[in-house]
Amino acid sequence: MAKGKGGVSHWDLTALLNAADPKAGLPERHLWLIRLLEWLRHAPVDAPPRAEATTPMPVLRLKHLLGVLDRHPEHHERVTGLLRRIWAEVDNAALLADFGFAPRMDLWGELGRRLRARVLPLTPATTDLGELFALLFPDKNDAAWLLAIDNGTLERLRTYVAPVRGTLVWRHPFLDAIVFLASAVRAAGFSPALRQRMSAELLVNQPFRQLARVAEQFSDHAQAADASSEAALLQEAQYLRALLDQCRRCAESVHEHLEAHGVSVDVVFEVDQLRERTHRIDALLTCVISPEPAREITRLIANLVQVADDGRSIRGLMSSHYSLLARKVAERSAETGQHYITRDMPEYRRMLRAAAGGGSVLAATTFIKFAVLALALSPFWGGFWAGVNYAASFVLIQLLHFTVATKQPAMTAPAMAEKLADLSSDENVEGFVDEVAQLIRSQAAGIFGNLALVAPIVLAVQLGWQAAFGAPLVGHRDAQHVLESLTLLGPTALFAAFTGVLLFASSLIAGWVENWFVWHRLDSAIAWNPRIVARLGARRAARWGAYWRANISGFASNTSLGMMLGVLPVVALFFGVPLEVRHVTLSTGQVAAAVGAEGVGLMATAPFWWCVAGIAVTGVLNLTVSFLMAFRVALRSRGIRLVDRSRIYRAIRARLWHRPLSFIWPTR
Repeated sequence: MAKGKGGVSHWDLTALLNAADPKAGLPERHLWLIRLLEWLRHAPVDAPPRAEATTPMPVLRLKHLLGVLDRHPEHHERVTGLLRRIWAEVDNAALLADFGFAPRMDLWGELGRRLRARVLPLTPATTDLGELFALLFPDKNDAAWLLAIDNGTLERLRTYVAPVRGTLVWRHPFLDAIVFLASAVRAAGFSPALRQRMSAELLVNQPFRQLARVAEQFSDHAQAADASSEAALLQEAQYLRALLDQCRRCAESVHEHLEAHGVSVDVVFEVDQLRERTHRIDALLTCVISPEPAREITRLIANLVQVADDGRSIRGLMSSHYSLLARKVAERSAETGQHYITRDMPEYRRMLRAAAGGGSVLAATTFIKFAVLALALSPFWGGFWAGVNYAASFVLIQLLHFTVATKQPAMTAPAMAEKLADLSSDENVEGFVDEVAQLIRSQAAGIFGNLALVAPIVLAVQLGWQAAFGAPLVGHRDAQHVLESLTLLGPTALFAAFTGVLLFASSLIAGWVENWFVWHRLDSAIAWNPRIVARLGARRAARWGAYWRANISGFASNTSLGMMLGVLPVVALFFGVPLEVRHVTLSTGQVAAAVGAEGVGLMATAPFWWCVAGIAVTGVLNLTVSFLMAFRVALRSRGIRLVDRSRIYRAIRARLWHRPLSFIWPTR
């Protein structure tokens, strides 16, 4: 006997119908219904070919089931009694009003619920139709065959649950659900998180205040309605729908506030929940007032199947509710990234000077790193103080208005993504190619400036120390370690790519911290808080507020990058993963220190040139990995699909062919 996926085969139908017992306990009745749906869903392995190629197998089997019930009164009576009892005893409104919505209005509570749902099994011993629904329709493909059921089959199926034609008792759970949902929408609209961020103009007519009252009136009239009052009921439904539309518009106006004042994923989640509840009320209204309610109810159930599938997806939850936050983080980074792009010769010279200043600071960072290593601290404290060294150096570079070349790509990628918002014309494509050329030119200037000073300064200090004290500041043993670790023959490329990931992560942290700073209005708090104003004075407090608003992103980026460069390799080593960092400017300083320790003759040896090759690869990977990751996030956050990718590639190749120097040197 062939078995289906649920252990029930096509040839087990008689046994399944014999097991239908209206007097059985609640779990047994629900379990029977689950097995019936499994029988519909899963065709046996040796099933005969389908006669109707366009009709899904579950629909064909449903028709066969109804035919068997029509021919066998004893089965008809048992199945009808069982289904009526299930419909009468379960909480239908729990499915119609609550299913698919978070019991707590925050993203993390919903994430925890979904994690529990994926791990913990469900039980059919429940009166909550929402819980039972997940067992009845666990497959997302159920929606397709439900929608394929024809009207004649739906009418035959209706008689098993509501056999008395003309009765409106079946409406009651739908009306209750409408009232429950309207109350939830009203409560969300009155919550401070949304109310304070909605458009005051849209709230003039108080749609949330009216919604619950109108929903209750509609429910009362629908339960007492007869055929003669259907026209009045339709008019009330239209008014209720107008209020729902107004509530949705109010909720959408919250996004305008978030665009200007920072993003909270919990607020975005609450807005989405409010909007989805209004759509559910719309669907329930359609079921109540439709002349063919069976069709609309089936469409609603199919939609709930899709909701159930979406409700099991953790990835979908995070991607949908973090898209707006990713956009704001990218936009915050884009604001900073504009400062790293040079567009003419004066800006190019300023970039060279700023990068040269950054290289001079990193020369000192190189010697401090060797000093930390000489202390022979435990791995954690060695990594911690190395991170403090890097972070302090990066912050000092920021305060002196210098720059580090490798920080540019992660910041400039979001700025470039803004140019991709509209590629409808050749002029816009050329504008994007201009941005690419300017970005590559800026990065080249940054690397040239960094390396132009870090290597000579480190080498000069080494030789000067040798002349003054008879021995270089960095000795022979450290130099040998540098030559062994930075060579291209080792895992330098892997470590350089890992460093690129850290550079990208620091840009995300910077954008997130700035969004948090703006969301909590800390610049305004610094400028106007009475205690702060009393201590600093009004003018100084205003300057401090503006200063932190302008520089919080840089401090967050530099501090996080420095600490990650120092601490994360130690943490990875604790878990048995031998990761190190390879930063192009710091690596260049270390090689220069090795030359100063071993003598200029080292430059004629193969180990030195393998390290030079390793530095070149490190620079490329630091830049490309961080840029590509940041660029990808920026594109996703804006929902941009590169349908014109070939046009962009052709335009870039044309620019390289006709004006190759524009990628290296500013042109008129």
